[in-house]
Amino acid sequence: QVQLVESGGGLVQAGGSLRLSCAASGGTFSSYVAAWFRQAPGKEREFAARISWRGGTTYYADSVKGRFTISRDDAKNTMYLQMNSLKPEDTAVYYCALGVHLTTIPGPYTYWGQGTQVTVSS
Repeated sequence: QVQLVESGGGLVQAGGSLRLSCAASGGTFSSYVAAWFRQAPGKEREFAARISWRGGTTYYADSVKGRFTISRDDAKNTMYLQMNSLKPEDTAVYYCALGVHLTTIPGPYTYWGQGTQVTVSS
């Protein structure tokens, strides 16, 4: 059973940056696709970014492309989301997830973190 623990959320002004981390334990981290999703109040959970096994390929939602960067360090069993040029509409709870499919749909992801709040003020 894999456990995921996120950190790095907080309050930031528009235009600022945050780096989220997600530490995994209890499984073979490198064998999973890793992704970040986010959920704003009253909205469905939405895909933000994913990275394939061993960091081969990355893919981003149009809303974050060019501003967010997903990465992973398999030696540390950790994935990251560097968020730059943040906007108020980026405000949400951010979740990390692991799965075995390269998909933007949350359902196929098997393991989820507890979520970390990101709030961007205007």
